[in-house]
Amino acid sequence: MTTPNTNPQTQQWQAMSRDHHLAPFSDYQQLSDTGPRIITNADGVYLWDSEGNKILDGMAGLWCVAIGYGRDELADAASKQMKQLPFYNTFFMTAHPPVLELAKTLAEITPAGMNHVFFTGSGSEGNDTMLRMVRHYWALKGQPNKQVIISRLNGYHGSTFAGSSLGGMQGMHDQGGVVPGIVHIPQPYWFGEGGDMSPEQFGIWAAEQLEKKILEVGEANVAAFIAEPIQGAGGVIIPPDSYWPKIREILAKYDILFVADEVICGFGRTGEWFGSDYYGNKPDLMTIAKGLTSGYIPMGGLIVSDKIVAVLKTGGDFNHGFTYSGHPVAAAVALENIRILRDEKILEQVREQTAPYLQKRLRELADHPLVGEVRGLGMLGAIELVKNKSTRARYTDKGAGMICRGHCFNNGLIMRAVGDTMIIAPPLVISKTEIDELVTKARLCLDLTLQDLQA
Repeated sequence: MTTPNTNPQTQQWQAMSRDHHLAPFSDYQQLSDTGPRIITNADGVYLWDSEGNKILDGMAGLWCVAIGYGRDELADAASKQMKQLPFYNTFFMTAHPPVLELAKTLAEITPAGMNHVFFTGSGSEGNDTMLRMVRHYWALKGQPNKQVIISRLNGYHGSTFAGSSLGGMQGMHDQGGVVPGIVHIPQPYWFGEGGDMSPEQFGIWAAEQLEKKILEVGEANVAAFIAEPIQGAGGVIIPPDSYWPKIREILAKYDILFVADEVICGFGRTGEWFGSDYYGNKPDLMTIAKGLTSGYIPMGGLIVSDKIVAVLKTGGDFNHGFTYSGHPVAAAVALENIRILRDEKILEQVREQTAPYLQKRLRELADHPLVGEVRGLGMLGAIELVKNKSTRARYTDKGAGMICRGHCFNNGLIMRAVGDTMIIAPPLVISKTEIDELVTKARLCLDLTLQDLQA
């Protein structure tokens, strides 16, 4: 159990939060009333708060701390680059060695035919870039009416205006509206929405909604389809095995672009460099961020296929960019992060050892009376909390997920609640012993949650 707030410094920091800080995705009154947990240190897969509590980070920060906390190599790479060239922009016919070396390195690990990168500060900015680039691409090809982007309900593509519009989360759309020309189709969430269909039947049905939407909007008006290989923030939605083959079949019939949002799945999360590699998909563009630098410094980007770049080169200026596009310090950190992933064979370790072990241990939780389904792939997992296993009925009025999240916080584990789905995405370097600890703590928190719900 965590200790209560007794450190005067904790209270001072919480007062600063209340008086000055507006946090992302927060109920500001609730945060003001309770105060945030103050994280002060981290090492490996663990965090420590200002009260001295040790916490296993089952979410790798926000899906991003791939190689774990406390890697001196990344700090040293940043320090060295800051002393040599702390900043220069990549506008006005100018570049610098770190960004060029990183672009070349990324081309070595991305799918064939994807050899160019537009760098951004985040995945959200990467998807903003994608929206403008694909519309510009079609205009250059003499098809300016191809403006519509098809996305999925409950998908997540960032929190900028364009990113939140591309995503299919109604709560975000309700606050500020959406960019015109973006439409959504159902998600491949069998447990939540499959009804009486088998997973295979539901996967095909969900994929067919893409073709239905293309025909409804008109192929001449559709620019692209964007999707995460696995929906992360939506609740680790892993499509049925029938889904992606059917999507590929549909995409092959129509002249539209395919965008893979690899912000979460990229850089080893599935045991492959990208989720597209795992599923055998062939995107025209890929959004990246998070694991690119293991979250040590902000950086994102858009990987662009050669066929798109060839058209862009015919169009003069692409009037788009960010002050920090290709920041030299971020590029240096990303290069060192990719070197570590390669040299330490972290992807091979995930694919062959730790991910299979994590998935085996997680599925042991399926026998818990509160658990309706356990699913996972690579270093991703989801636990569905239900009132009735056979009907999949939820504790609709009790907020089981938030109750469970609270117990996790109080027992040294970070799991995220998406509604009544508990999700994990630990650092890729988590050991088998640490996986055992994660599962043991998760079971304890499920027990405590069930006690609360039944009470």
